[in-house]
Amino acid sequence: MATIPQKTQRPDELTLEVVDLIGSVVARYHEEYEEAAAEHALTGAQARLLSLLSLEPLPMRKLAQRLRCEPSNVTGIVDRLESRGLVERRPDPADRRVKLAAATDEGRRVARSLRDSLRFAREPLAGLSDQERLALRDLLRRMLDA
Repeated sequence: MATIPQKTQRPDELTLEVVDLIGSVVARYHEEYEEAAAEHALTGAQARLLSLLSLEPLPMRKLAQRLRCEPSNVTGIVDRLESRGLVERRPDPADRRVKLAAATDEGRRVARSLRDSLRFAREPLAGLSDQERLALRDLLRRMLDA
């Protein structure tokens, strides 16, 4: 006996508005991120990779996972950043067979400058109190953990 699929309930108006607002925030963030990257003669993907590496050296495989792309794409991005002196490859002290990509001093400087130039990440949040920012952070974490 075939089961009849249940009709999915349409989200309520408030949920639709929240989803639309989240989409607008994401679009605005990406637009400003791409503009900030371009000011440093970087693509958005190069800027994201450099930002990740400014926090800690990572193996290519892990970079690909975090950027949600193919490892071959990461290799090309690292090659281009390396040619500009922003990234270097080095052996992993825990496993010499693995190569880590790491930001150079200049790469960390560019990543810091990139972060500092993101007005959207700063200005609207500055209008919120510490308590409101904490609540927003906690709600976003809860959404991502669902």
